[in-house]
Amino acid sequence: ILGTHHEKGAQTFWSAVNRLPLSGNAVLCWKFCHVFHKLLRDGHSNVLKDSVRYKNELSDMSRMWGHLSEGYGQLCSIYLKLLRTKMAIPPPQPQQGNPRFPGNLQMSDRQLDEAGENDVNNFFQLTVEMFDYLECELNLFQTVFSSLDMSRSVSVTAAGQCRLAPLIQVILDCSHLYDYTVKLLFKLHSCLPADTLQGHRDRFLEQFRKLKDLFYRSSNLQYFKRLIQIPQLPENPPNFLRASALSEHISPVVVIPAEASSPDSEPITDLVEMDTASQVNPCPLGCGEEQLVPFGSKTGVISTKRDRLIEQLYGEITALKEELENFKAESARVAVQLRGRASELEAELAEQQHLKQQALDESEFMRTELEELKKQREDTEKAQRSLTEIERRAQANEQRYSKLKEKYSELVQNHADLLRKNAEVTKQVTVARQAQGDVERKKKELEDSFQRVSEQAQRKSQEQAEVLDTLKRELAASRQELQVLQVTLESNTQVGAEQSTRIVSLEQERDNLSRASERHVEEMAALRAELQQLQDTLSREQKSSKMELEKLQTQLRDKESGERALQQRLAEEQFALLQGTAREAERMVQDALGRLEDPAHIGCTGSADCLLSRTLAASECVQQLQDAHSKYLSNHTAMGSLLPCLALFAHLVSDTLLQGSATSHVAPMEPADRLLEMCKQCGSEAVSYLSALQDPGTVEGANCSLVMTCLGRISDIGEELRPKGLDIKQEELGDLVDKEMAATAAAIETAAARIEEMLSKARAGDTGVKLEVNERILGSCTGLMQAIHVLVLASKDLQREIVESGRGAASPKEFYAKNSRWTEGLISASKAVGWGATVMVDAADLVVQGKGTFEELMVCSREIAASTAQLVAASKV
Repeated sequence: ILGTHHEKGAQTFWSAVNRLPLSGNAVLCWKFCHVFHKLLRDGHSNVLKDSVRYKNELSDMSRMWGHLSEGYGQLCSIYLKLLRTKMAIPPPQPQQGNPRFPGNLQMSDRQLDEAGENDVNNFFQLTVEMFDYLECELNLFQTVFSSLDMSRSVSVTAAGQCRLAPLIQVILDCSHLYDYTVKLLFKLHSCLPADTLQGHRDRFLEQFRKLKDLFYRSSNLQYFKRLIQIPQLPENPPNFLRASALSEHISPVVVIPAEASSPDSEPITDLVEMDTASQVNPCPLGCGEEQLVPFGSKTGVISTKRDRLIEQLYGEITALKEELENFKAESARVAVQLRGRASELEAELAEQQHLKQQALDESEFMRTELEELKKQREDTEKAQRSLTEIERRAQANEQRYSKLKEKYSELVQNHADLLRKNAEVTKQVTVARQAQGDVERKKKELEDSFQRVSEQAQRKSQEQAEVLDTLKRELAASRQELQVLQVTLESNTQVGAEQSTRIVSLEQERDNLSRASERHVEEMAALRAELQQLQDTLSREQKSSKMELEKLQTQLRDKESGERALQQRLAEEQFALLQGTAREAERMVQDALGRLEDPAHIGCTGSADCLLSRTLAASECVQQLQDAHSKYLSNHTAMGSLLPCLALFAHLVSDTLLQGSATSHVAPMEPADRLLEMCKQCGSEAVSYLSALQDPGTVEGANCSLVMTCLGRISDIGEELRPKGLDIKQEELGDLVDKEMAATAAAIETAAARIEEMLSKARAGDTGVKLEVNERILGSCTGLMQAIHVLVLASKDLQREIVESGRGAASPKEFYAKNSRWTEGLISASKAVGWGATVMVDAADLVVQGKGTFEELMVCSREIAASTAQLVAASKV
């Protein structure tokens, strides 16, 4: 700073800076920004002019460090942006008659008015520039605080001070910017409508809150307390809509203590004065002014008398100037001290308010914590009841809980003892309180008695005084009478003696009353002492009871902590049991998935109806498992319903997978592939769910809804694979049974007639096979047809008997519709018998003609025999 004033510029500074590796060292760049900021504030006015040419380099460095999101890189980027904004503010230009903002931002109100050139548009734009400038300052302020760990004393470490040191310059800038912004906004509100300046007011309010918070946080740091006195902003922002509020505005003043000054912050007035003095011819008389030469003098010689006079006048002027300067310095010092004291008082007030708020918050926190403890105690009691129920259920299955049960019983017993002791202590406290109440009542009665005695004594004293006054008056009258009636003295001697006796008795009575009053006073003192002793005894008993109660509460808390530990252990063991059950269930489902790929399982077959029944049972189990899992999440002790559901879930899902695989073996290729793929997906989802139950971190997020979805899709495929006859309307089943049975009988009769016809042709020699072979074949077919016909007729009789015995008052059609599954079996079997009879006759015809084989005929006979057996079985089912 001294160098810039000496050379009137910053050429040497920038020549040294250009050789520094600022782009590769963030800490070095941070310290450069700090030094450059101080140079802009306290250096020569030409520093800004010499630094403008390096504005592009600062922009490049800001963009380069801006890529870093933390550390000094981010701080350097924000600080460089602040410096570029500061350089953009026009510097003072007194030679052009337009002074703007100096580097230290110190301006008078007149200079602030001249900066806007008395134009409202200029003031409007100047306010926007102030907002932008202050926004950059606040951004750096907040970023520095955000990069520090405020939970520790960072302001006493070298690393913390390295980041906090530049904030002193920021605080100095912010105090002036805030003051000028307030004044400019009041000026704008006096010239423009309030609605036009709504945006300005909103932006100022936001910056006011940020600056107030940052000033307050900074004032609490130990680093700033010894270097700078930070002002505190008012509680509420200025009201710009009220013009008189400007008089209430107090400009914030930053005070730097004298002992905290350093060589780089000392004033440079000596250097400037010395430089200015070197340009003026000094007075040979040592007065500090230019030499005065009288007009018209050729030799320039001044008389000695005039020299002495001038010297004397200059001395007086110098003395007066020194006195004036001292007076100004003293006034400035006193003003600074007063401002500093005011700032200290404001800071102390803010600190007291903060401490008060902390105390209120702490009190609220303690109250909340007490309520939580009460709630936890209630939850503990509920947990104790549920724990007893869990132990009763788990006693038959796990012997390892026996020790825990014994400990729990002991804990319950101790808790009951504590409760009994607590009840006894409460009873003692109640008795003590009752005794205290009795003592208070007795005290009150004694006080009332004392009051009555006092009043009685006072009344008696008053009566005695009245009697004495009366006696005095009577004595005076008697004396008067004695003086008047001296003659009758002998006759009145007896009366005087009686009066004297009466006076003596009254005086004795007065003495007795005084002694009685003193005894009452002594009795009251004794009663007060006894009462004090009783109160002391009661206080000691209360303290003893309180200590005993605290001891019991401590024991109760210890027992509760032990109980919580036992509950935690129980929860861990229960979760271990859940893990084991889930692991076994997962192994069962994995085994079912493995059997899907086992070649030995390929020969197993199943029906779609059986698959649907297994799928339905598995879906119901999944729903129960979801409910049990939800109960377990809300209460981790509700393990009794979850474990059985897990075992049943694994069994039913495995059974569904195997039944689905077996059903796919007899299904068409396309639905079989879909069914098998869906079974594998269902098994995978079940394994994922069971795996999630084994991890404490994922047990709450475990969900078996995907298993339910897969089971639904398996059920849909099973519905597709059911016999199509199920699509017939139930009201048509009765008619369809009769039609199919009649068609079957007609087909059998037709087949028998064709056989007779073929037998006739064979006997006529119209076939290429020997006659005896044809007769044997066709005879066998005829016998088979007759047997089938008999069985069909018997089946119809069986059906009629079943319908008549089971339908009640309903019609046969209603009976068939009611028992649709049985009816559909009849229809299917009758169709198979009729089709088999027709196919067998065709095969026999081909054999007789020599075009067929005996194997085809044998197959057809077995097929029709099986169909007939199915019809008979369906009739009797």
